[in-house]
Amino acid sequence: MLDKSESRVREMFRQIAPRYDLMNHVLSLNIDRYWRWRSVRRLQIAGNSPILDTCTGTGDLALAIKRRAGESIKVVGSDFCNAMLQIADRKTKKATSENEKATFIEADSQALPFDDDQFQCVTVAFGLRNVTDTMRGLSEMHRVCKPGGQVMILEFSRPYIIGLRQLYQFYFTSVLPKIGQLFAKNDKSAYQYLPESVGLFPDGEELASLMREAGMVNVRYTPLTFGVATIYEGWKP
Repeated sequence: MLDKSESRVREMFRQIAPRYDLMNHVLSLNIDRYWRWRSVRRLQIAGNSPILDTCTGTGDLALAIKRRAGESIKVVGSDFCNAMLQIADRKTKKATSENEKATFIEADSQALPFDDDQFQCVTVAFGLRNVTDTMRGLSEMHRVCKPGGQVMILEFSRPYIIGLRQLYQFYFTSVLPKIGQLFAKNDKSAYQYLPESVGLFPDGEELASLMREAGMVNVRYTPLTFGVATIYEGWKP
């Protein structure tokens, strides 16, 4: 059984934090940048209400959202791993414009420290599958989203093209863990955990159904790169 306990996941990300961004770009052949760009483009930003990016990690999605949202809209990134947030903070401090500065806080996505109905958009990229209780994570995203607001999830999924699916599976389970462990040494088998967590996590209609169960409406999903990743969108009624 895959260990998704808070203590294990937090320590795993603490250990790989210094190489996290580099390994994401290398192991995805830089396609992760394109996936985030597509996600930010789909956000329906309107008015001046803030935006929340949960499981923000080193802050790449939150900062990309801030660049699009502009100075008048506050963008908050939350994560429960302080080592990752330290890197996110360094990125935002290097920004030369207020249009590129987000706010980062330490928080558990299963118990967000915000009142109900606060954010016009709530996002998560490649982090929901690491939340111990998926439904609690989804319910919290829904709770803090404003009525009429958008919840967006970017997550790994399984390719739908025969041949590519098998090649992807071989790369994910046999090649990626060895490269990842070599360059981001840790004692939590982080890059073995990655393919295992993706393989066990719901995708496609299964995850869309969980979003509806959490209270979201008009749920839709868009596969990217032949289904290697998927954008899920839902709205709070």
